[in-house]
Amino acid sequence: MYDKFRNFEVKEMKQTTYIAKGTKAFGRTTLAMFFGGFNTFAIMYSTQPLLPVFSREFHISPAVASLSLSLTTMALALSMLFVGSLSEVKGRKPLMNFSLISASVLAILTAFVPNYSFLLLFRVLQGIALAGLPAVAMAYLSEEIEPGDLGVAMGLYISGVSVGGMTGRIIIGVLTDLFNWRVALGTVGVLSVAASLFFAYLLPPSQHFQSRPLEIKPLLKSMVNHLKDPSLLCLYGIAFFILGSFVTLYNYIGYQLIAPPYSLSQTLVGFIFVIYIVGTFSSTWMGRQADIHGPIKMLWSGLLLMALGAYLTLHMSLVIKILGIALFTFGFFGSHSIASSWVGRQALHDKAQASSLYLFFYYAGSSTGGTSGGTFWQAFGWVGVISLILGFLICAFLLSIRLNFISHLNRQRKKTLTPKKQTVNV
Repeated sequence: MYDKFRNFEVKEMKQTTYIAKGTKAFGRTTLAMFFGGFNTFAIMYSTQPLLPVFSREFHISPAVASLSLSLTTMALALSMLFVGSLSEVKGRKPLMNFSLISASVLAILTAFVPNYSFLLLFRVLQGIALAGLPAVAMAYLSEEIEPGDLGVAMGLYISGVSVGGMTGRIIIGVLTDLFNWRVALGTVGVLSVAASLFFAYLLPPSQHFQSRPLEIKPLLKSMVNHLKDPSLLCLYGIAFFILGSFVTLYNYIGYQLIAPPYSLSQTLVGFIFVIYIVGTFSSTWMGRQADIHGPIKMLWSGLLLMALGAYLTLHMSLVIKILGIALFTFGFFGSHSIASSWVGRQALHDKAQASSLYLFFYYAGSSTGGTSGGTFWQAFGWVGVISLILGFLICAFLLSIRLNFISHLNRQRKKTLTPKKQTVNV
């Protein structure tokens, strides 16, 4: 029965060529990607609310505690440079399935590590395993989804990212208070296994994917060509700075909130991540607005919201601080949704490599900002953390201005090169 249904879906996809919004295939694809994003980011950021716990239990500094996240994202970033190319050989869906299942099993095993050094080792292995989904998901969507609906599809995928990041952190916070951090990490691993199975069941097989042998020289040439594209280079830089800002804020807000005058419990700090729910809305809504009004206007809006939100967190009032985090989160997920879908449209060839490079810079920013933020926290407190974040956002905004200028020049060239229609008098 399932095979008949799947064959029907494949035939329907072949008739429509691309998966369009409003079809059953679109619903299955976006729901599967939602589960995939949920799984990946619940695992990846599961240690973020535990940084103060690690500092206390293992007697380490905030910067060293942040390595439990930074090493994971750096391993993921490096792995994605090659995993995207591996998907050109093995196929998009099989690689994503393997990535999610293996990372989920490693997440369960992390709960049993004997010390912090082994915890870091398992977190590195998780980063390598997790690389399969984010490196391939963007390429899969750009190949299979109707181009006009790509912004919505990417927004729904990133919604899963925000829900996964939010839910994982809340579960970690509550279970750490009730039991301990080992029980919390193990529970996230079990939930991730379930999400992986849903993903494998729902996602339609690729219809536009064409397998090709893995060749190192063309791979390197493809990456070099993408790095020579000034528009892609700007998008890569924007990715670096926005995630660097985002991870820095969430890494160290816990240290401030568990200390006086707030003195919040681990559970309440975990519930701060409920704010992620605004990312579920903003990634989809801003993706739609970008399809209507153009991506650059919405990207600027997202960056300005991030800067305003970061500035508001300097206020001592807890209510205003949380409002600032909400604005910051809204702007971040919207900006990421726009920039990531822009890469899919900008790359005219080797989309998997273009996506891998985008995500390499994205997670390299996470590792860089996440750990360097610890140095600023120790030296200057929360003012230092926000100063670093605002510096990152200024760099992202300057790159977006450059991106807009390049896009404008490209449109002008196309108009010049397009032959004018000639009228024939009869």
